[in-house]
Amino acid sequence: MPVLELENVSYAYKKGREVLQNISAELETGKMYTVLGPSGSGKTTLLSLLGGLDVPTQGRVLFDGEDIQVKGLEYHRRNHISLIFQNYNLIDYMTPAENVQLTAKQDAAPILERLGLSQEEISRNILKLSGGQQQRVAIARALASDAQVILADEPTGNLDADTAEEITAVLKESAHVFGKCVVVVTHSGEVAKQADMVLEMKRGHLKERSME
Repeated sequence: MPVLELENVSYAYKKGREVLQNISAELETGKMYTVLGPSGSGKTTLLSLLGGLDVPTQGRVLFDGEDIQVKGLEYHRRNHISLIFQNYNLIDYMTPAENVQLTAKQDAAPILERLGLSQEEISRNILKLSGGQQQRVAIARALASDAQVILADEPTGNLDADTAEEITAVLKESAHVFGKCVVVVTHSGEVAKQADMVLEMKRGHLKERSME
């Protein structure tokens, strides 16, 4: 049974432009999905709907077979979803360890170290870290959460090639080893090649794409 479903979902802005058109998809735990598509194709809108940050104009988003609006979008975001944003959304007066501890029940240090931060950096103020380091903290916070679903918007966009490869491997492991459903919006073909399934947004429609 899929953990997340899109059921005939459409989305239009107030001015009437339809971004998503009658999309249906099933997303399972234990798999990593990537969503490709040109800028403005609706990839981030799709992620927002899956994460309960917005509601479809038509259709439903389901979690474990139930419309996420039944218990409320806030409940869905708090209990089911862990988000990795392009702009990090970290609390700037905290350290990396403190930021991760907001969502983690376990010690934050091991996962931060695994993502390449030193003991000294883990205790440093967030604003004293580079953009790439801040992105690692944002990813660590998502991975440390108990949420079944990780939604990531360009998680490797600000990282060098080697670090991006490491982060992609961690996201893939989160799906395959820890049983999470991982959905990654990306422009990177290299990231997409690591996915169990590649989905492509094109002219408001979502289709499976082969990377062979």
